[in-house]
Amino acid sequence: MTLKKPALDPMTLAPRTSSGYPEPYRSRVLPREKRALGDPLGLTKIGINYTTLPPGKESSMRHWHTHEDEFIFVLSGEIVVKTDAGEQTLGAGMCAGFPASADGRTGDGHQLINRSSEPAVYLEFSNRDKADRAFYPDVDLHFHGTGAAVMFTRKDGSRF
Repeated sequence: MTLKKPALDPMTLAPRTSSGYPEPYRSRVLPREKRALGDPLGLTKIGINYTTLPPGKESSMRHWHTHEDEFIFVLSGEIVVKTDAGEQTLGAGMCAGFPASADGRTGDGHQLINRSSEPAVYLEFSNRDKADRAFYPDVDLHFHGTGAAVMFTRKDGSRF
């Protein structure tokens, strides 16, 4: 069956298997697959990814955002959510939310890790804010935003 807008079968979209992270961080998240659902449906205020995270991989480096709230909903498999408070395991039907921290200092770093032997599939939701920046408490990485001349640098501002 062929669907027409506003409907969409995520599996008809080509997965994005790249990462903007520089090494040594890129190899920690790849290969993962993200299918951007919002763009083909014309959504401009929210981003939604249908994400498949293979066993042993991380969704990202542990981070928090200045202007973007994030929400994840697990569809299948199992993921470990790592935050400042520690770790907890989520299975299918469970969710987690990560509020933005506009002051740039008090965010709760979060990360998803697949420690199981099966792929984990989840939906990622966030608002799209060009002013957003991200901070990484555990690694020497800083995200300057999608509109920045250099999106990622080390914390001291030097390039990779």
